[in-house]
Amino acid sequence: MKEVMVRPERCMGCRSCEIACAVEHSESKSLFAAVGESPSPRKRIYIEYIPEHAASVPVTCRHCEDAPCTTVCPTGALSREEISRKVVHSPELCIGCWTCSMVCNYGVIGRQKEARVAVKCDLCPGREVPACVEACPTNALVYAEVKDFSGIKRAEAALKLARGMKPGSAL
Repeated sequence: MKEVMVRPERCMGCRSCEIACAVEHSESKSLFAAVGESPSPRKRIYIEYIPEHAASVPVTCRHCEDAPCTTVCPTGALSREEISRKVVHSPELCIGCWTCSMVCNYGVIGRQKEARVAVKCDLCPGREVPACVEACPTNALVYAEVKDFSGIKRAEAALKLARGMKPGSAL
């Protein structure tokens, strides 16, 4: 299953991902029209600034294998898809009790107060690449399978090591 992977060292805290997410989940799919919509469109990714590290980090649903949100949901509004293995939300079943928000290890289940429903990352169904990933100007977000992302990280590490080596030096 493809997931949104994070490269925190590349995040500059511009919040383009948050805006793109909210617009993608708006009725109009337009930034200018979305501003006036009611209920207001909600983002499903959060940029957290860590002052002691002077760094910003994108945080979103990890679609945990042992997702506590699915276990505590009294109505089954949060469940795991059998084939894709993503944690999905069915707003028509949601009663707005926010129990899922309380147990989420990442604090990424928000709420649409007007509609009294939980809001979480759905990986933008109908899109090849989630809106947050597409909008990120520094490629801090990558939509890939874990094995492919690990390969990307290894190749980047190898390149950094190679650049630091002098020609002819042993590995």
